[in-house]
Amino acid sequence: MNLRLPFNKATTLWPDREALVEGNERFTYKQFGERVAALAAALLKQRLPKGARIAVVAPNGLRYMECYYAITLAGYVILPVNFRLSADEMSSIFHDADISLLIGHADFTDPIEKALARTPFLNKIIWLPPFAQNLIVPGENYEDLISENIGQPLPDLELQGDDLAQLYYTSGTTGRPKGVMLTQENVTFHALATAYELGLSDEDVWLHVAPMFHLADAWALFSLTWAGGQHVFLPYFDSEKVLAVMESENITLAAMVPTMVNSLLHHKDIAKYSFKNLRLMMTAGSPIAPELVRKIVDIFGCDYRQFYGMTETSPFLTISTPKAHLRNLPEDQLLALKSRTGRSFLGVELRVVREDGSEVEANDKEIGEIVARGPSVTKGYWRQPEATAQTIRDGWLHTGDLAVIDKEGYVNVVDRKKDMIITGGENVYSTEVEYVLHEHPAVLECAVFGQPDPDWGETVVATVVLKPNQNTDAQTLIDFVKSKIAGYKAPKTIHFLPELPKTGSGKIFKRGLKDQFIAKL
Repeated sequence: MNLRLPFNKATTLWPDREALVEGNERFTYKQFGERVAALAAALLKQRLPKGARIAVVAPNGLRYMECYYAITLAGYVILPVNFRLSADEMSSIFHDADISLLIGHADFTDPIEKALARTPFLNKIIWLPPFAQNLIVPGENYEDLISENIGQPLPDLELQGDDLAQLYYTSGTTGRPKGVMLTQENVTFHALATAYELGLSDEDVWLHVAPMFHLADAWALFSLTWAGGQHVFLPYFDSEKVLAVMESENITLAAMVPTMVNSLLHHKDIAKYSFKNLRLMMTAGSPIAPELVRKIVDIFGCDYRQFYGMTETSPFLTISTPKAHLRNLPEDQLLALKSRTGRSFLGVELRVVREDGSEVEANDKEIGEIVARGPSVTKGYWRQPEATAQTIRDGWLHTGDLAVIDKEGYVNVVDRKKDMIITGGENVYSTEVEYVLHEHPAVLECAVFGQPDPDWGETVVATVVLKPNQNTDAQTLIDFVKSKIAGYKAPKTIHFLPELPKTGSGKIFKRGLKDQFIAKL
């Protein structure tokens, strides 16, 4: 399997379907196909070796989607780069991946130029519009390359399923960043499985608002194309613009991280927008509080799914779709089920195991680590055989996520191994405390972590952002948590912040918070 399959299907069966929308630009699938073929031809004229890595530093946009297809269909490897990285971090990735070409956007001229100064072997760059000029590395104009090669056929290359197609670098919060390798088959099989699991069709309209350099969103570029659906792009997340586009473009599906959805739900003008076409909202990236799910269903008037996975798994491992015999559960129970991490995804073998590798009891109580295997799972990390061997053992990818599993096969992540708090010999799972804090009417966002303590080993600490025009104090929140769960799980300290730091994908950067407050001890 390779990405030529969904590309050819969409451009052949739906040539006149409006496929890509970004602001005032609108391309049909026929136009998209012609532009991808033109870009692929232009890239081949660079005479790079097969499998060469081509980095992209850009915001969301229809041209980013063209890059995803053209680079991989020309036999190269796309390396999407988090545009929030510093110049040093970008340069480190460029060196590690030994990239041959960079496609950049003028919004990031400063870090790109500084990164290029640290990457002397890189002497080729293509600038997306608006074209950046007079930099230390001569640049070519993306749209000029398209114009010069329009009408060229798509290269007829032998693309094997195990050919490397995409390379994503982890955030590196626990050490040296690792390049996750995804093959043509990984990406294509995952896209086909997702089209089935979500019931995608050519009536669907997807909003690309989570960053496309991350698989929280990029997977939809391939799965919705299988079905001939429409892609709508917003360069950056802005809650008011998101709400307006959801209404004006008749969005039917979207996936965001919980912090983004939370921002939408608390927008002061949300009541003036209509979401009559929205059939499904999904979240991923971090566990979600059931109270937030209730608000999604009530305010957007749509169905909800949580999905869970990793970059290493393309990314879906589970989805919280109820089985047929569970769909008639009482409303509260059904909502609780949809808030869970979910059951295994199509093509995924998933287990929850003890330290010795045996499976935990399916009693929704015993906690183990999620392990998985299947055709969408990475073959390893770029030039890091030791890290690959540590993560993939006996054919099973070890996620590092701790979870329980019930008799129906639905798992629920309770914490990352590294985020579990041990206080006075008791295990405290940060997500459980966060869920309770989210139930308080004054809390907008929160993050819970452990802080070293000479007497207890660790103490529970919470950082909290309050909703606008809301006020409360630390003791009130601590007492609220104690009224809901065991007292030892309640935070001993609460820090109120104006906002919580986020990673490039929009997740709360818990490790950064923990390091920040530990440094103050």
